[in-house]
Parts: sequence; C-alpha cells; structure tokens
Amino acid sequence: PGCGGKRRLKDHRWLVLRHAIFFLLCEWASSQVRYSIQEEAQLGTIVGNIAKDLGFDANGLMNRNLRIVTGTKQELFKVNERDGALFVNQRIDREELCGKTSPCYINVKAVTENPLEIHHVTIQILDVNDHSPSFPDKEYYLEIPEMTSTGARFQLEAAHDPDLDLNALRLYKLSQNENFLLETKVLDKDSQIPFLVLQKPLDRETVAQYNIALTAVDGGSPPKSGILNITVIVLDANDNTPVCDQQPYTVTIKENVQVGTFLLKVNASDADEGINGEIEYSFRNNFRSKANDLLRLDSKTGEITVQGLIDFEEDDNYKIYIDVSDKGVLPLKTQCNVILKVLDVNDNKPEIDITSLSSQIPENAPHGTVVALVRITDLDSTVNGQVVCTLPEDLPFDLKPSSEGNFYSLVTKSLLDRESVPQYDITITAKDMGIPSLSTVKTVRVELSDINDNSPVFTRSPYTFYLLENNEPGASIFTISASDADENENALVSYSLANVNNGRSVTSFLNINQDNGNIYAMKSFDFETMKTFQFQVIAKDSGTPSLSSNVTVNVFILDQNDNAPVILSPVNSNGSTEFVEEIPRNVIAGHLVTKVRAYDPDIGYNGWLSFSLLQVTDPTLFGLERYTGQIRTLRPLMESDKAEHKLVVLVKDNGNVSLSATATVIIKAVETKEAFAATDIKNSLKTEDENNVTFYLMISLGSVSALFLISVIGLIAMQCSKPQDYPSKYSQDSNYVDTSGNGTLCHSIQYRSGEKRYMLVGPRMSIGSAVVPSSTGNTLVVSEHRKRTSGEVSSRQIVDCKFSFGIFMKTLQHACVLLRFFVHHSFCLDLSMLVVIILLYRTLGNGRVICEPNLKNGNISPDKRLVKF
Repeated sequence: PGCGGKRRLKDHRWLVLRHAIFFLLCEWASSQVRYSIQEEAQLGTIVGNIAKDLGFDANGLMNRNLRIVTGTKQELFKVNERDGALFVNQRIDREELCGKTSPCYINVKAVTENPLEIHHVTIQILDVNDHSPSFPDKEYYLEIPEMTSTGARFQLEAAHDPDLDLNALRLYKLSQNENFLLETKVLDKDSQIPFLVLQKPLDRETVAQYNIALTAVDGGSPPKSGILNITVIVLDANDNTPVCDQQPYTVTIKENVQVGTFLLKVNASDADEGINGEIEYSFRNNFRSKANDLLRLDSKTGEITVQGLIDFEEDDNYKIYIDVSDKGVLPLKTQCNVILKVLDVNDNKPEIDITSLSSQIPENAPHGTVVALVRITDLDSTVNGQVVCTLPEDLPFDLKPSSEGNFYSLVTKSLLDRESVPQYDITITAKDMGIPSLSTVKTVRVELSDINDNSPVFTRSPYTFYLLENNEPGASIFTISASDADENENALVSYSLANVNNGRSVTSFLNINQDNGNIYAMKSFDFETMKTFQFQVIAKDSGTPSLSSNVTVNVFILDQNDNAPVILSPVNSNGSTEFVEEIPRNVIAGHLVTKVRAYDPDIGYNGWLSFSLLQVTDPTLFGLERYTGQIRTLRPLMESDKAEHKLVVLVKDNGNVSLSATATVIIKAVETKEAFAATDIKNSLKTEDENNVTFYLMISLGSVSALFLISVIGLIAMQCSKPQDYPSKYSQDSNYVDTSGNGTLCHSIQYRSGEKRYMLVGPRMSIGSAVVPSSTGNTLVVSEHRKRTSGEVSSRQIVDCKFSFGIFMKTLQHACVLLRFFVHHSFCLDLSMLVVIILLYRTLGNGRVICEPNLKNGNISPDKRLVKF
C-alpha cells in the first residue's frame, strides 16, 4: 500500500487504542438496555430511544456527543444525536448474522461524554419467513427401464430452508400423476428425505418421459415453497416394429429431370430408441423393377433421388417397394410402398413421314390433285402431342387433313406453270402445341412435267435488217431466232417463210433453214430496183398439238457505189457528151459560160457529185465551180487568147471507190455579131424548151395542189374520227423514218457554208449523213472527213427520212422536190419563172414561205422555218 494507506491504518489503530483506554477509565459509569427488531427491517426504522431509556437530559444531549460503537466494521445501527433515537442503518439478515443459532443477539455500546459514560445495548434479531425451501438443483433426471416392476422406490434430493422454527421446512408435495407416489423419511426435525415409488408399469412407446414436480413447503405465514422438476426417462427395449408414416407414398415428377433431383423422403418410425429405433431403408430385392436402376435410395435418411433418365414415353408409372428395418439385436422389419407418376414434357419433336409421293406431276394438273400423303406423329401426350401442319403461303399447294387426324393430303390449290417454276421444294412444317413448342421441317421436291402450252417467241418483233446491195447469191444474209419456254419436243422449233412481197412470194428470192432460222438470199439485190421489202417467218414447235407464231421482217437494201455519174448536160442530140459553146470576146470576168449537169442514181456520199477540170487549154481563163458545175471566165479575154478552148470536165461521186464520168466542152470565142447570131438561135431553142417546161410545170402544179387539198381533208377527217387515246402514227416517234422507198427524188444536192457541207434531200435521207439537232429543214450536215472502212456497214450510217408535220409536211416536201427536179433538170428556165412558182407556193402556204429558191444555182428547198426534223 502507498503512503496514504499507511497513514489511514495508523489513524485507525490510534482510534481503537483511544477507545480502549476510554472504556477502561469509564467502566464504572455503564448500564445495559435491551431492544428487539425483526430482520430485514427498512433502513431508518426506530429500534428505541436510548436517551430516554437511559435518562439523559434531552436539552444537553447535543453537548454530550452520544454515539453507538459496535466494535465491527458494520454499523448496523446509529443514534440520532439530537433526540437519542436508535435506528437501523444497514440491512439486517438474521441468517447471515446468526445462522441456525436461536435466539440471535447483537451487542453494541452507547457512549456519551461530559461526563464520559458507556452503556451496553443488546438488540435481539427476530426471524421472519424470508427464505423459501430450495433444492440443490432445479432439474432432476431419473432413468427407469420400461420393464421395471411396480413398487420400486427411488430416492430424491432433499430441500433446504435456512429459516427457523415455524418458518423452517415442514412437508413435500408431488404433482398429480398415475404412475408414481411420494414417500418421506424424517431424519430429524429439520431434515426430511423424499422417495418416488412406482405404482404402475411403464411403456416407453406410450410415454417415454414423465415430468413430475416435487414441491417443498415451509411453516411460515404465508408459507413459502420450492419446486424440483423431476424428469423420469423411460429406458427403451426393442419391442416395436418400424412403421411407415404414409402408405403408400405417391410422388409426381416430370420426365427428363436432372440426375440428383430429390423426389421424396420415405419416413418410417420405430417407437423404440437407440439402436432399437435406428432404421435402415433398402429396395426390396424380391420385387426389383427398372425403377431401382433409375432411382437412388439413401439407406439412412430414406431420401429417394434420381440417378437415371426417366422417360414418360417408356413408362409413366412406377411401383417401388422399400424394406424398412431397425437395428435391434433381433431386428424388426416392415415395408413401405412408393408410387411414382411421371408427367409428360414436350421433349419429342413431331415426325413427318411421306408416303405415296408423286415426284412429278403435269403442269396442267387440276385443282385438288393429290401429290403425296403425309403422316404426322408425336410421341408426347395431351397438348404436347397435338400437332399443327402448315405450308408456306406462297406455294400453290395445300394440306388437307384426313378423318384419322394424323394424316394429311398434299394437294394442288392453284394453276401450275412449269415455265415459271419448273419444280417446287415444298417445306412442310409440323409444330406441336406444347410450351415451348417443338417443330419439325421436311422438304418435298415436286417437279412439273411439261405440256405444250407455249408458242415460240421471237427474240425481236418485228425484225429490221439492213442489207447491202449486190450481195452474193446463196449466202446467209441474216438469222431469225425464236425460243420456246417448253422443253424437249415441245421446245423444238422449226422455221418457214410465209406471206408475199408485192404480189409475189418471197421464196423466189429467199430461203430459210428450218432448223436454225438462217435466211439465205437466192439472188443479188439492187438498191435502185428494190429498196425495201417485207415478209413473215413462221416458227412452229414440235409438240402435239403444235403451236406456232410469226414475226414480220423488214429488210432495207443499202446503197453501194455501183453507179457512175450520168452527164445530163451539156449533151448533143446524138448523145455525145462533147458540146460546143460560143461566147463573145468582150465578156468580163465571172461570166457564166455554161453549166455541166450530172446525175447519179446512188444516194448519200455515193450520189454526192463533185466537178473538176481534167483538161483545160488555159487554166487562167476558165474556172469550174466544184459543186455546181458552172464554168465561168476568170478574166476578160485578150487578143492573145486562142479562139477555141477545150475543157474536159470530170464528174465523180464520193463513194469509197469513186466512179466518174467526163464531159467535153469546147468554148469558142467569137466576135460580137456572131455571138448575137448564136444567141438568137439559142434563144429560140430556149423559148421552145421553156414552153415545154411551162406546160409540165402547170401539170405538176395542178397535181400537187389537188394532192395537197386531198391530204388536208384526209388529215382533218382522221383527227376528228380517231379516239382520244389513239396515238398518231407520226406522233408516236418524233424520229419517224420513211422506209417505203417511194420517194420521188433519188439523189441529193450539196452546197458548202463555211466549213460545213450541207445536203438537201428528198423523202429519203442520204446514207452516211447525220442529223444535226441545231440544223433546220431538210438540211443535213455532212462531216468533212468521213471514216468508213470498205465492206463495213453500220446501222448508224442509215438515216431514213423523218416527218415533222405528218402528211401535210410530206406533201409540201414532195411539191418542193418536184419543183426542184424541174428547175434542176431544165436548161432554159430563168429566175423569173422561179419567182412565179414561189409566189404560187406562198399563196398555198397562206402567205408563209413554203419553198425557197437559191437564186445562184436554181436549187429549191423547203423553208427552214417550217420543215424541221
């Protein structure tokens, strides 16, 4: 202990010593007072008034310092210094202070000073019933074999009560029961031993344990008691057979459950205990079934789990026999029965079997033709086995169910066409009604056999061919081709010629190979004789009955440069191309001496003529215009010039291989009188020619006017009578081409403007010319440099006449062509006659210029503002 602890111990010892000396000195002044109080009195309870009982003066009590000295650490009592009352200061327990001693006294000293006095105070502690009887343990276990005989006695633990006398233990009580009695043996007045006596045989299987209450009661008022809970355990003997708690067991499970799935627990009980009540489970060997292989039985717990595949389709009900036995020395056994019901799940897809399949049916098979019989099966049951069979909606087939339910007929439901679909891959889908649904798909191929239901079809209709004239007889000129959508014999096509051309059969100049459609020319064609012809070809298959079709073939003969130019003027009456022309010597430069006119039956470049001087006496005196054939003086004649000049004019076309002709002009320079005489002779001849030309012009004008009026009337009638939605022949295609070959003008007239050459054409367009969109009228722009290979003919080189205003413009064009013909081929028609003719055509055109003349060369063409391609 520390310094503080030593100091307190020293002070305490000094206090004890002082009190001891004080007691020795004051012993002579003592007296004794007795009090009594019950234990467990409340703190502050007044025991008695010491000052009054000892005769102290109440007024001087404070000065005498009255106090209680116990001589122990416990200060159970204290005194009030003001009035001298003795009161309880701490809890008082008689059993703790005195135990079993009776009576129980506590001695204390009352000390006063001035003078010093010591008085003895004795306090008796009275017992109260503050304790209940109690047992050493609250629970007491007693084991009794169930085979114990009646009358057997079993000693129990005695109760204890610390109180005395009447408050001490008085008796025992046993709770109500039929098997036991209570006996008590008294050892002394405070000790009694209880005994439990068996009065009825025990059966552990009936009552394995008894709970009995033993009550100990004291004699207090009110009495108190204590209870001992006695548990009587009846020990087992193997006298009971195991019993199944359910008979039979019934369990339902879905098929295909996983291995290890818990099914049920077989619960058997044995009224015995210990090894007598321990149970073992096993499958009964005498009634072994397949379920024994599918299930596993726990021998200790009786739990049945799945160890194999349970299939509803194999068996939907199993009976299982289980032996249950205890583990006694002589084991007892019983049997538990389990019924296992298997529920179907949708684990089987429908199966599709095709029978009586017709792998090929004719394409004209009627509606409802049976193609195949379909059998649908599903091993599942109820809705899992109900199957719906379907086909794709876009097929011309259908499934018709039969009365048996699982059979269907695959039949046709619409027309079939082998040429559109030669075979069908029919997908049959069988779907059950389970959840989730399972389905099976099977494809059936049905081929369609051909019937002759298609006529041959030509690759084009109509055919248009372009053939160069002067072809080789017997050579193939083109091929006609037709195909038949059928097959085999029904698709074997043969060709033949039909129809006639201009009243005669085409077989006179054409032949066709009936197997491949090659067409051969039996003769050589001449463009100048036949420009186009038309015929028909018949294509016929070999089916039964055979079908045929025909196509129109339009053949256009293409021009070749096979005609040399023909000199029209100057010519002599005997047909010689040598001509003498006289001019006066006083002519000026640019004087028109004469004009060489020529004609070429070919067209296009082949008929495009150019003039040149092949031989000339004096190249400085005379010149020849290349495209007009006009011979003019280049300068005035001089005295030194010869009187006679010979000019050989070469006229050639522009074909790939040019053909030419020559004309000889002899020019004589004469004096003025001779020239006038010659001029008179020429004028008379010219007047005669002009009269003839005028007569022909009047006839032509009358014919053209009548044709024009008839055409206008016919056009109006056609416009009024045709339906609104009927397109005009000429309005269907603004690029309409006239291929009739009936034009009146068989050659073209060319002129140059700038760096372009122009060609004025009649109803037929020139070969090798191209229409320029920006050009007007019948004017075609001809490329200056032509690129053509010998023997190569392109369809782009063939441009036929186009109509802009239908019949009216065609009539107008014919009129202008006629005028141009007469003007071009007349020798004596002067410009005044041309003006008259143009004025007439202005009147016909309601004041609009219809034809325009070229005042330099006499060429006439339709007005550019009216005629446009």
